[in-house]
Amino acid sequence: MEKGHKIQKVLPGSIADELELEPGDMVLAVNGQEMEDIFDYQYLINDEYIELTVLTRDGEEWELEIEKDADEDLGIEFESSLMDEYHSCTNKCIFCFIDQLPKGMRPTMYFKDDDSRLSFLQGNYITLTNMKDKDLDRIIKYRLSPINVSVHTTNPELRCMMLHNRFAGKINEQLKKLYDAGIIMNGQIVLCKGVNDGEELRKTIHDLGQYMPYMESLSVVPVGLSKYREGLYPLEPFTKDDAKNVLEIIHEFQNLYMEEYDTHFVHASDEWYILADEPLPEEENYDGYVQLENGVGMLRLQEREFHDALEGASDIPEKDRIKHCTIATGKLAGPFLKELTDDFNKKFPNVKIDIVEIINDFFGEGITVSGLLTGQDIISQLQGRELGNQLLLPVNVLRSGEDTLLDDVHISDIEKTLQVPVRIVKSNGKDLFDALIS
Repeated sequence: MEKGHKIQKVLPGSIADELELEPGDMVLAVNGQEMEDIFDYQYLINDEYIELTVLTRDGEEWELEIEKDADEDLGIEFESSLMDEYHSCTNKCIFCFIDQLPKGMRPTMYFKDDDSRLSFLQGNYITLTNMKDKDLDRIIKYRLSPINVSVHTTNPELRCMMLHNRFAGKINEQLKKLYDAGIIMNGQIVLCKGVNDGEELRKTIHDLGQYMPYMESLSVVPVGLSKYREGLYPLEPFTKDDAKNVLEIIHEFQNLYMEEYDTHFVHASDEWYILADEPLPEEENYDGYVQLENGVGMLRLQEREFHDALEGASDIPEKDRIKHCTIATGKLAGPFLKELTDDFNKKFPNVKIDIVEIINDFFGEGITVSGLLTGQDIISQLQGRELGNQLLLPVNVLRSGEDTLLDDVHISDIEKTLQVPVRIVKSNGKDLFDALIS
């Protein structure tokens, strides 16, 4: 393995630029200390005086003395954003969606991430089972927070079974260690019917509530079940009555915590309300939308942003309006979007909006979220339809930072096959309004 960390880019006008560092040079050490990853690097360069050891691409070793402001960056970007390899997950969770993928997909789709550093940098949820004591100590030393933790249950034996990892039962002592150090945390429960629901759910919410205020929030989301579960743990989908029971437990704790701590703390993802056929909570119930990444309050926030844009819109000349468009979405959000577009048409009646709920044939009809739609399902179910001036797709159908969907179908493939321009709509309601109007 090559010693040090290779520089990919030097920012113009930066300290590194003034020192004539170049892409291809290797940073070997800071203050004589070798670095494991980006957190070591950021921690060590935080002083006003540092000594940087560099191996140039020509093979020369430089010792550079640098005086700077305490928080001033050197202007170096490394080949890997982590300055290290990603840490993969060693669990075999009974609910893992990656294990439910069909064969033949892009190899990166099968990589299981459980990297504590990405929890801090990107908001990923981690189980803590793949961490050694020194990794937990580094989180505390570098004050890496918030840390997002996939808890699922605080019952040690049950957690070992659910994660298929004999070390998973240490969760309570790990959370206590982070709590004692004042590290901010957010929790997540993937709920599996007949496994960690009912009284187990009550116990888990109660136990995690003991870590407030450093455990800031907790989300409860239903397990996603694809049709590719042969040989996996037998899990069943939740019914309407099941969803009502889950919401009853969550609302019970919300009322308790609001009275005692002035926070709802535990939140149900939007799917539970739709499955239970119950209205979404009011905006103030979401405590500032602290769990949006888990689908908690996403629909309510989009509704508010959409209506704000609608109410603030002045009349737009007929010639500048979209005449006809189609929105393709998952079954979960379809009825909700229909309500928004009905309100839109009260103000702009001459805009024709068709909403098509795409059935997920690729993963199975039980998958109803738009984020798991594939290009082939969108194409096959829209082909032959009159789609209007443009086709609107939610941004979460795309891979992060790419213009392709989960099955590697490119946006241009959809446009070419369906013969319609595609507009990607961000998750905020104003972007949806803008896409409908112009």
